[in-house]
Amino acid sequence: MRRIMLAALSCVLASSLAAAPASAAPRRPGDGPLPVTGDVVVHDPTMIRARGDYLVYSTHGLIEARVSRDMKHFTRAGDAFTEPPAWWREYSPENDPWAPDISFHNGRYLLYYAVSSFGSNHSAIGLATSRTGLPGSWTDHGVVYATTTGDDHNAIDPDLLVDHEGRWWLSFGSHWTGIRMIRIDPATGKRHAGDRTLYHLATRPDAPYAVEAPIVVRRGAYYYLFASYDRCCAGVDSTYKIKVGRATSPTGPYVDRDGVPMLEGGGTVVLETEGSRIGPGGQDVVFDKGGHLLVHHYYDGEDGGTPKLALRRLAWDEAGWPYVR
Repeated sequence: MRRIMLAALSCVLASSLAAAPASAAPRRPGDGPLPVTGDVVVHDPTMIRARGDYLVYSTHGLIEARVSRDMKHFTRAGDAFTEPPAWWREYSPENDPWAPDISFHNGRYLLYYAVSSFGSNHSAIGLATSRTGLPGSWTDHGVVYATTTGDDHNAIDPDLLVDHEGRWWLSFGSHWTGIRMIRIDPATGKRHAGDRTLYHLATRPDAPYAVEAPIVVRRGAYYYLFASYDRCCAGVDSTYKIKVGRATSPTGPYVDRDGVPMLEGGGTVVLETEGSRIGPGGQDVVFDKGGHLLVHHYYDGEDGGTPKLALRRLAWDEAGWPYVR
């Protein structure tokens, strides 16, 4: 999940590792993580380039903000909001928003984010907009989509996609039955009145269905669904990893490299624990300077499991599957 949540469920996550083994991207020599310095203690990062600077928003605070001129040194730059919108308290008594997603469309920046509480699917996705994208400049527009404890899915970890026809889609989800998607009206940024379908993109057969934090990226003829699997938010004990599948339609069906549907537990591993970089996940995928970047957090095994920002170059093999460089 692109936030610190679901500790109450973590005790059963060990059984989730016994599911059918996932395919893995071929390992090949690479560049490794790009060097980052400064204030990089980050969870669930989303990144965009705005007016020459790189902006990173992340979980906690009132959606924490960091800024970098060179994508190397990051400085804390306040929060997206100067005060919490009143509606947050219905879903989070702590006013603790999670897992933002930033994008730029039609002359404005959009920030989708989640508000919930630990271990609950009484959750909501909110929307804010800004002309500059800078911290403190955001206007909140309230709830986009919400779930209750009677629902079989969870309204957190949002991600906006604009498809090849100009249609807008919002994917989201964590645990319960995995990843869902709704259509969005570009005029409002809210749910589309003409398409109320709740699409199902990915899940797994083993409780607690530990798949979350979707990011959908279009490249060539395919849409690629990146998601975080297994145990998040446990420091050095985290087993988080990033998997991918692809489809010819934004609403699926998504399959992995071996043809296994992501609705049946499929998913090709793109990145998992590497030495002291433990449990990578909570990812964003951004296009910058002619290539894709995988932006994510990991838990630093050399610093007591502190969550930190990481940037990895993505490349694509001859069959059109992504791998980290």
